[in-house]
Amino acid sequence: MLPDLSPAHIIIVVVVALVVVGPKDLPMLLRKIGQFMGKMRGMANEFRASFDEMARQSELDELRKEVESMRAAANAATPDLGLTDVVRNISPTDIGPWHASPQTTEPSVVPDSPPVEIAVAPAEADPPKPARKPRAKKPKPEAETGA
Repeated sequence: MLPDLSPAHIIIVVVVALVVVGPKDLPMLLRKIGQFMGKMRGMANEFRASFDEMARQSELDELRKEVESMRAAANAATPDLGLTDVVRNISPTDIGPWHASPQTTEPSVVPDSPPVEIAVAPAEADPPKPARKPRAKKPKPEAETGA
């Protein structure tokens, strides 16, 4: 931030500021200079952020244009068929018989592996719930009478 200042130059600037401003007002002057530098940094950061935002926005605009041009090219390549046109163009041979079962193929066998038997238990109804034992009623405490 500062130009190339050697320690000797910095000492000379401090001595001149001390003589011109005085030791009493020097802390207040340094505080004002610090506040001014803070405001300048804040303005520079704000400018940089707005510049970056404008650059991002222009990049997004370019990407939107590219995407819209790709969509337009894709729409021009494929005809716009409505649902009725698509249904009219389907023939019964395209669909096939509704009752046809899917084709099954033999499962592949892994060589050198023993056959695995899978046992399936028959479906059972829900198991019966255990009977509840009736709870014994607790005797109520008798009210004590004051004597």
